[in-house]
Amino acid sequence: MKTFLVGAMLALLSLTAHAQDIAALPAVPATQSCTALKTQDLTALGGAGSHVDSASETAGHCVVLATLAPSIGVRISLPLTAWTQRYLQVGCGGLCGNISTQVGAAQGCAPLDTGAFVTGATNMGHEGNSSEFGQDPQKRVDFAYRSQHLTALLAKQLIKAFYGQPAAYAYFNGCSDGGREALMEAQRYPDDFNGIIAGAAALNFQVQNALYHAWQAHANEDANGKPILVAGRLPLLHEAVLKQCDALDGQADRLISDPRACHFDPSTIECKAGQDTSQCLTAAEVGAVRKLYDGPHDASGKRLTIGGPQPGSELAWGGVFVPMSAEQPIFSQKIALDALQNVSFATNPARTLTLADAHFDQATFDQLRTLHPLYDATNPDLSAFAGRGGKLIIWHGWADPHISPLNSLAYHQAVVKQMEQARVDQFERLYLLPGVHHCSGGEGPSQLDLLTPMMSWVERQQAPDVILTTQATAKAPGFGAPIAPPAGGLKGKLPPVGPMSLPVGAADQANAGRTRPLYPFPYVAVYNGKGDPQVAGSYHRGGPISTAPTPDWVGSDFFKPYKAMP
Repeated sequence: MKTFLVGAMLALLSLTAHAQDIAALPAVPATQSCTALKTQDLTALGGAGSHVDSASETAGHCVVLATLAPSIGVRISLPLTAWTQRYLQVGCGGLCGNISTQVGAAQGCAPLDTGAFVTGATNMGHEGNSSEFGQDPQKRVDFAYRSQHLTALLAKQLIKAFYGQPAAYAYFNGCSDGGREALMEAQRYPDDFNGIIAGAAALNFQVQNALYHAWQAHANEDANGKPILVAGRLPLLHEAVLKQCDALDGQADRLISDPRACHFDPSTIECKAGQDTSQCLTAAEVGAVRKLYDGPHDASGKRLTIGGPQPGSELAWGGVFVPMSAEQPIFSQKIALDALQNVSFATNPARTLTLADAHFDQATFDQLRTLHPLYDATNPDLSAFAGRGGKLIIWHGWADPHISPLNSLAYHQAVVKQMEQARVDQFERLYLLPGVHHCSGGEGPSQLDLLTPMMSWVERQQAPDVILTTQATAKAPGFGAPIAPPAGGLKGKLPPVGPMSLPVGAADQANAGRTRPLYPFPYVAVYNGKGDPQVAGSYHRGGPISTAPTPDWVGSDFFKPYKAMP
């Protein structure tokens, strides 16, 4: 027990140490007027037609709006007096199409809260969250990688002009597609950023929407195209999963520390003859649940993606691939159709294509291979990024319905295989959050600060270890969460951000404000057996619960080094 107490004290010290370990950089004031930035020549960056749209002072910042040809919108915000020589670029979720400056996974980061960063963001080369941009080859490239790279170069140019000196450190923070953008920067442009935070990355972009979400939409349909399972049935399913798997980590706390150890069989709650169906699932519902967990397969049973949503994620399925009611649309149907029509294939199919035309087979997968080197961020060779001292934190919620956390795990394992564990330990960490949905929210503690530990790692060579996570007090809009694009013929309106999970339940309300330590994969937080289970200090580092490898699938070679498409 003494060991547990010592471990808890060390954990608390580690949880609070990072804020003191970032470089003490003096604030640097501007050396010229904000309006002077309007004259910056951007032709060398974006080509003919690139220009600064406006430069104006707002709330103690010089806010610059610019366009890099043909249509990359950029917003850079530069503090007038409080800049502490750091630049932070924010990723864009979904199919982007707007400039979002919301920063996630940085709750309580002091330099961010005090406005000490120069911040930048881009619309990724198009306006609006539709994939119509995919009809233009240049805009495909801008979305794939060019926009974020040019935004970084533009920000550095403006910083040098405005303050008379370059930034000491540059950071990138993104989730969902923003996580893909983060990894793309590390893989394609290792000189752009010193530290990169990649959350719930859509790194396997080519199969993510075209196959995963298309399958999830199909899996819950009957022969007439009507939904089998609706959101009101999900709590029943979720409680059954928790009953079987919650205590696998030694504590019944409504959190599954590693869902790979949970081998839940939905037939255990299949209705018996004459049983009240409000207390069980019908045979059709059980069949749909199996398909949703499994993710897409071809006719022979070969996996077409790494995997499906993990046990414990059931409450997040509502509105994503399980409708809130039988008449409501689902995110998966909208996003999959839009991707298949405009983005996924080298040559776009006829506009009359519907999800009924989607084929889950090797031939379709091989068509998607063509643009894998353009959109995907799965190259595990990060030797150039690591060689120049870059640091990478990958994180993912175990209960994410949009993007299976197995994707982030598979990428981490591929990097280790490519570069060996000892070297990877010098520059990369993976954090997997129990009970957390897509980029935020869920039954698990989802509020955390990864930006301060990242700065400590980059600036003071203090590698991150245990991270403090806190249970949100209310459901908040998801940082980086995808926005469903419009899709012709579908009626009903989805909420503006995802995931569209069920309302926070009584158990979540009871746990609001609880704290829990988060350890780098493969370690988990284990309750000491005494002390308040709602407090992080009552936990210590535990060994791996599961050593199961990520499943083999037809695109396993995507996670080997490849030549990126220009």
